[in-house]
Amino acid sequence: MPLEVKKRPKETSQALVRRFNRILKQSGILFRARKLQFREREKSREMKKREALRREEIKKRYKKLEKLGKI
Repeated sequence: MPLEVKKRPKETSQALVRRFNRILKQSGILFRARKLQFREREKSREMKKREALRREEIKKRYKKLEKLGKI
C-alpha cells in the first residue's frame, strides 16, 4: 500500500510536507514500522529454562546468605 501525495496547485512545499506527515500518521505505517523495528525476538524453550534455573540458583544463594546473617 504505497502512500502517494501529489502537490496541489498553489500549494507551498511546507504545506505539502505537513499534509504528507498528517496522512502518514493517520495511515499508521510509521507506527507499524517502529513497532517491528524494536520488537524483541521470542526466546527459545531452552533459553527460558536456563533463565528459570538461574533465577532459582540466585534465590537459593540469597536464602543461604540470609540464614548465615550476611544480608
